[in-house]
Amino acid sequence: MPSALTRIMALGDEGRWKVSLLHAGWLCVLAAVALSLIGIYAIDLSQRPIAQGPVAARAKTQTVFLAAGLVAALIAALPHYRLIGYLSWPVMLAALGLLVFVLIPFVPESIVRPRNGARSWIDLGLFDLQPSEVAKIAFVLVLAHYLRFRKQHRTFTGLLTPGIIAFVPIGLIMLQPDLGSATLFVPALFAMLVAAGAKLRHLVLIVLIAAMAAPAAYPLLRNHQKARIEALWNQMQGSTEGADGINYQSLKAQTLAGAGLWTGTTDTHARQLLEYNYLPEAHNDMVFSVIATRFGLLGGLAVLALYFVYIVGAILVAGACKDPMGRLIVVGLAAFIVAQVIINVGMNLGLLPIIGITLPFVSAGGSSMLAVWMMTGLITNVAMRKPEPPFRPAFQWEDD
Repeated sequence: MPSALTRIMALGDEGRWKVSLLHAGWLCVLAAVALSLIGIYAIDLSQRPIAQGPVAARAKTQTVFLAAGLVAALIAALPHYRLIGYLSWPVMLAALGLLVFVLIPFVPESIVRPRNGARSWIDLGLFDLQPSEVAKIAFVLVLAHYLRFRKQHRTFTGLLTPGIIAFVPIGLIMLQPDLGSATLFVPALFAMLVAAGAKLRHLVLIVLIAAMAAPAAYPLLRNHQKARIEALWNQMQGSTEGADGINYQSLKAQTLAGAGLWTGTTDTHARQLLEYNYLPEAHNDMVFSVIATRFGLLGGLAVLALYFVYIVGAILVAGACKDPMGRLIVVGLAAFIVAQVIINVGMNLGLLPIIGITLPFVSAGGSSMLAVWMMTGLITNVAMRKPEPPFRPAFQWEDD
């Protein structure tokens, strides 16, 4: 049996792998660049009431994060993704260590400062690191490496191991507590299992069991989480209760988004609207409403179209990849992006409770920007490397 080192060295054999610069991954890169530039403008829009003078500090910082993200994407794209797969468990252990670190109560607040009641960030000086962002990538790499040549997950009991791999980071993130980030792991897990050939009836059964157990879990939620859910329920019934309290952020986001009408308003008018209608986290969680204020419904749809281009690119990469691990990496990372976009836009439009989810590439934040660009780099990594035949078919079963 060849050693792991021998297998890793064999990845560079040109007789087995071909590197191509013409691939669908460029759709992801181009869409990500466009979204990032829109995000920088939207952040400046939300922070600077008059379009004169220097660019807002947050927008400048976001530009620096974009440059760092592009470098991170390049670094993620260079080594063969199978080599990265062999390092997936050490990366996961490091991510879990960081998730535990933020929960240690005696760590000084100068290093881990609670925000909105959550211990989710580590102050690194230049930027704040959010360990859950690292955990997303590590989770996808570990699960893809685990599932790549297995078939146990095609039985109901065989789903236990993937569930445990997901439950550990989810549990630690819930303890922070960060319900939003923890929620994102579930659709990524299900997407990867479906791509790996898990039987849909097993997954549907799990969803039904979870749905029936959900009411029992409600009492375990923290008071502010319950308040968000109850506020959304009241809002959907047409009540304006909490307009100056728990529902203020949601209603104000909807009002500003509606002010853009179909085609939006001028730059100056949009800045004035945002100045005199204070929207908490306008540069972050609520940035989609800022974009709708400036560019209207059509502008919001254009942003969603860019995400659609990104996902189409990822789907084309996954479909063209004949290697099981590469396919799962792309599916898992794309699922995180899709889930994040759906939840964030739903929050901004009052369709979902506000649970602190950023809009990928667009919202302000160093950890988020670096993470989504590393995801893009990994998708490109898979897209540019094509195995030469003969190769093992990816997840093809006789009983399908």
